[in-house]
Amino acid sequence: MSQPRSLARRSAVQALYQWQVAKIDLSEIERQFLEEHGLGNAEVEFFQELLHGVPAKLDEIDAALGEFIDRRIGEIDPVERAVLRIGTYELMFRPDIPYRVVINECITLAKAFGAAQGHKYVNGILDKIAHAKRSVEVAADRARRK
Repeated sequence: MSQPRSLARRSAVQALYQWQVAKIDLSEIERQFLEEHGLGNAEVEFFQELLHGVPAKLDEIDAALGEFIDRRIGEIDPVERAVLRIGTYELMFRPDIPYRVVINECITLAKAFGAAQGHKYVNGILDKIAHAKRSVEVAADRARRK
């Protein structure tokens, strides 16, 4: 059984995909997920944080992504774009979540919803963002693993 936070991320990817593609109002998407789809055992507060936090910090998130992606953000597959934005949000604004957890969760989401090799792209980009935004944590993790 998946963890409540993992389930929240899974729903957030679907919700942000919907927001990106259909341009539906965030509050309507939230209502649909909470009332119609239901979140099961998902951590509702974390789902809400991602759903509203990513769009609220979109300029900062996309600027961080822009340093490492090989194309315009709008040219990235919408599923991978949603996953990358969630991962970047967590790496930038949730230092309480270990960077390895963020990257691993996003790889899992990209494998579940993205294109065949999309998870490799997501992994590479988020690894670079982790090095840029959490260099101390990454260095400490590398030193510990030696």
